[in-house]
Amino acid sequence: MRAPILALKDVRLADGPLMLFDGVDLALDARVRACLVGRNGAGKSTLLRILAGQIEPDGGERNLTTGTRIAFVPQEPEIVGATLLDYATAGGAQDYQAQATLTDFGLDPEKPAVGLSGGEIRRAALARAFAEEADVILLDEPTNHLDILAIETLEEELAASKAAALIVSHDRAFLERVTKRCFWLEYRQVKRLDEGFAGFEDWAEKITAQEAEEARRLDRFIQREAHWMARGVTARRARNEGRKRRLESLRQDRRDRLKDTRSELNMGLASSGVSGKRVVEAKGVCKAFGDRVLLKNFSTRILRGDRVAVVGPNGAGKTTLVKVLLGEIPADAGEVKLGTNLQISYIDQARTKLAPEMTLRDVLLPKGGDQILVRGEPRHIVSYAKDFLFSEAQLRQPVRSLSGGERNRLLLAKALANPANVLVLDEPTNDLDMDTLDLLEDLLADYEGTLILVSHDRDFIDRLATSTIGLDGKGRAIETPGGWQDFISQNPGFFARLPVAAFAPAKSSAPRPVTPAPPPKPVAAGKLTYKDQRRLEELDALIAGAPAKIAALEATLADPGLYRRDPTTFQRLTKSLEFVRAQLASGEEEWLGLEERREALETGRPG
Repeated sequence: MRAPILALKDVRLADGPLMLFDGVDLALDARVRACLVGRNGAGKSTLLRILAGQIEPDGGERNLTTGTRIAFVPQEPEIVGATLLDYATAGGAQDYQAQATLTDFGLDPEKPAVGLSGGEIRRAALARAFAEEADVILLDEPTNHLDILAIETLEEELAASKAAALIVSHDRAFLERVTKRCFWLEYRQVKRLDEGFAGFEDWAEKITAQEAEEARRLDRFIQREAHWMARGVTARRARNEGRKRRLESLRQDRRDRLKDTRSELNMGLASSGVSGKRVVEAKGVCKAFGDRVLLKNFSTRILRGDRVAVVGPNGAGKTTLVKVLLGEIPADAGEVKLGTNLQISYIDQARTKLAPEMTLRDVLLPKGGDQILVRGEPRHIVSYAKDFLFSEAQLRQPVRSLSGGERNRLLLAKALANPANVLVLDEPTNDLDMDTLDLLEDLLADYEGTLILVSHDRDFIDRLATSTIGLDGKGRAIETPGGWQDFISQNPGFFARLPVAAFAPAKSSAPRPVTPAPPPKPVAAGKLTYKDQRRLEELDALIAGAPAKIAALEATLADPGLYRRDPTTFQRLTKSLEFVRAQLASGEEEWLGLEERREALETGRPG
C-alpha cells in the first residue's frame, strides 16, 4: 500500500478559547479526488490552509512527500500581475501551459488583470492551478460565481488532471461527478468515507444515528452512576472516590458533546397574501445594450405558485431578464404586464445591500430599536438573529467581518422577515453549507408564493423548478417545463461550448474583429485619441510577443511522442496555438488600420 502524498496526523488548532480541531487525521492519496464536507464555521477553509502549509497547527503533524507540489485556490482569490498570463505563470507554470488553461476557461491570456468580474477572477485562479500541473490541488468553493458551462469545464479539467484533489463545495451535482472519497469535518474531527459524494448523505445519516444512540447510552450510564454515588456508604470511601472521578469525567465528556452540537437554523418563510393569478405576462420582449442583444422576441407567462429557474452563461442576461420581467428595466420592444397585489422580495447575487461598515444590527434594524417585524409579528432582534446562527455579540460586528456564508445568511434573514408573494433569489446558494441549503429548499418547496430563481446549482434547480428559462447569450431564450436536466434533454446543443468569456460583457477573448474603415473624407491635422493610442501600444506589444509564443508552442507540438504520452495536453496546446495565430493576424490588421489613421491625422490627408 502506497503512503499518502499529503497527510495530517492528530492535528489540533484553537481560535482563542474555541477549539477548531482536536485530533484531526486526514490523508490524500495520489490522483484521488476527494471532498471535504462540513457546516459553515466548522473550519473547512482553515483546514485547507493547514494542508497548503499556510497555517501552522498548534499540535500534530503535517507530512508532505518530498517533491510534492501543491496548488491552492482560496475562496476569494487575489489576481495580481499586468495580464492574466502574467498571473497564471507567476507560480512557475510554463507559458504555453498557462495560455492553454486560460483559453480552456474562456479567458484571453493578454487581458489586463484588473477590473475582473467575480466569474473571471474564479476562472483565472482555477486556470493557474491547473497550469502549474501540481501533484495536489486544493479548491475552496470553486464553483462560486461560475455559470453551469464553466462548472462543466472545471469538471473536465479535474477528470483530465493527474493531481490529487481536495474540494470544499456546496454543489452536490458537481461533487457527485468528480469525487471518489469524502472527508466529513464534524465535532472538531474528520471522518472518512471511501466512496464518492453520491454515497455521503446515507452514510452521514447512519453515523449521526449511531452517535445519537451512543449519547443516549452515556446519559443512562451517568444517571446510574449518580444514583450509585448517592447511595454509597462510608466503608466504600476509596472506591467511591474513584467512581466519583469517573462520573465527573463522563459529565465533562457530555458537556463537551452538548457544546459541540450544532445550533439549528430556524428560518421561516411566509407569503404576504394571495397575488393575482397572473404574476407576469411578457410578449415579444427584446432587450439590447448597444450592439449586444440579450433578448429577441421572448414571451412567457408566470402564474401564481410557479417556480421559474433562469439559467445561462455569465453575462448572458439572466439578471437583466428578471429585472425586465419585474418592470425594473424597460424592454426595448414588446410588452410586459405585471399582476395585481404583488409584494416582491429580492436577494441579489452582488449583496449590494450589505455595506461593509454597517453592523448586523444596522442591516436588520435600519431604523434602530430592539424589535424586528417578522412576517407581521414583533420579535426581539437577538432572538431572531439566533434563528440564523448569529450570536448577540455578532450583532455589533461590521458586515466586512463576516464570511461569505454568513453574509448570505444575513441577507436571507433580512429578506425572509418581510412577507412577500413573489420571491426572487439571484444566486442564493453561493457560500451556503449543505444543511442550510437543505433547509432553504424545504422552505421554498412549501412556499405558497411565486419563486424566480437565478442559479448555477443544477441540483438546487432540479429539486425546485417547475420550469426553466435558458439564455444562450446571443439573444435566444427558451422556456422548458421542469429543471436543468429537463431543459438539457429537451434542448440539446442549446448552449454551444464557446469560450466562457465570449458571453461576458467585457472584452471578448476571441480575436478582435476588424471594423471596416469609413469612407474617406477630409480631416484636420491632429493625432489619435487617447483610447486609440493606448490600443496601438497594446497591439505593438501583442505583435512583438506573439511570434515567440507561436514558436514555443510549435516546438513543443513538434515532439512526436507528445500526443501518445498526453493527448489532453496536445489538444490544449493545439487550441492555444490556433488562438495565438488568429490573435496575431487580427492584431496586425487592426494595427495597420490604426497606423494609417494616425498618419492621416498627422499629415491632414484623407485616411
